[in-house]
Amino acid sequence: DLVEGIRVYPTKTKEPLQLYSRIFPKTGIPKGAVPRQTFFQRLAAWVRGNFFIPDARKGWVPFALTQAKELLTTENISQLVTTGPPHSTHLIGLSLKKEFDLHWIVDFRDPWSDLFYNKELYRSRNAQQKDKHLERIVLETADTILTTVGGDFHQSLQEKVTKKLTLHALPNGYDAELMAQSKSKKPKKFHFVFAGLLTKNQAYREVLNAIQNFVFKNKVKNIRWTLAGSIDQHILHEIQEALPEVEIVYLGYVSHEKVVEVMKSAHLLLNFIFEGAHKNMLSGKLIEYLATQNPVLSIGEPHSPAGKFLAQGSNSKMIRPNDSKEIVAFIEKIFNEKEEATNYFPELIKWSREALTKRLSEEILLNPKTN
Repeated sequence: DLVEGIRVYPTKTKEPLQLYSRIFPKTGIPKGAVPRQTFFQRLAAWVRGNFFIPDARKGWVPFALTQAKELLTTENISQLVTTGPPHSTHLIGLSLKKEFDLHWIVDFRDPWSDLFYNKELYRSRNAQQKDKHLERIVLETADTILTTVGGDFHQSLQEKVTKKLTLHALPNGYDAELMAQSKSKKPKKFHFVFAGLLTKNQAYREVLNAIQNFVFKNKVKNIRWTLAGSIDQHILHEIQEALPEVEIVYLGYVSHEKVVEVMKSAHLLLNFIFEGAHKNMLSGKLIEYLATQNPVLSIGEPHSPAGKFLAQGSNSKMIRPNDSKEIVAFIEKIFNEKEEATNYFPELIKWSREALTKRLSEEILLNPKTN
């Protein structure tokens, strides 16, 4: 989002996956994992994983570097923040740090070499080693490291280098103004909502089976499941085949405003943690889910950072994929409460973008010598 008073300098770029978007115009240039359903998609994943390290956005690096150097020679700038993914942005910061006297803050919104979808890119050992090498140089050179979670993830980053790292954790926040402005009524039908990316690396089948059992057991017919975002077409077809009694609505990509509106119309919000991502990620989507004050069912590890965070809510829960009875029980609980089922989260405003940006400014940006 553009912010008033913040200058933006557009540059040129080279997009190596532009050909992909031309062949698959509905999906556009992949922001993360590349689908692997066809031979061409598997080939694209292999090319992406072995020739574009750390990611396919590296074509932007020389253009951004030129623009940044011009700014640094004319402006009185003492701090630099690079954020990823795409983690190729940190290569820009690495070059600038070596040339200019800057306090460099590296922001990992997601892990780098340990990112869950890297294993889907058919990477060779050399490609993996190169990616880890780039990550290690960035960690060694940066003054401060910022992540969405601490704990085990901070420990894993520290183990990659010999230097003592300065680490901070700040998650992605929610847009409090947009959340307050969005007025959305819940339908008469019991309404499940999923928003985001859904792939075969998430335990969606467990919820699918739970909804099947719930519908059969309770003879329920008035149910709607709305999905917004990037949904694997095979998964969408599987959901439609498995739940003929349920009205399935697929919106595809929609604006952020529309996503918030849809989330607020839910009786129960669904989330599926990516396999292998439970220790080192707390998604902004989960915080947005909580900000709707609607009940949340997430499938993953209850003792993970995200699981512990959800546990603070009155009607938000992380349940293991193999605990089918608890999944069904939670769905039944929310169904029986329906309109009365809200999800109170203590001090929710602390997780707004405004509050988290204030913390970023006061705790990190305004105190570079202590970071």
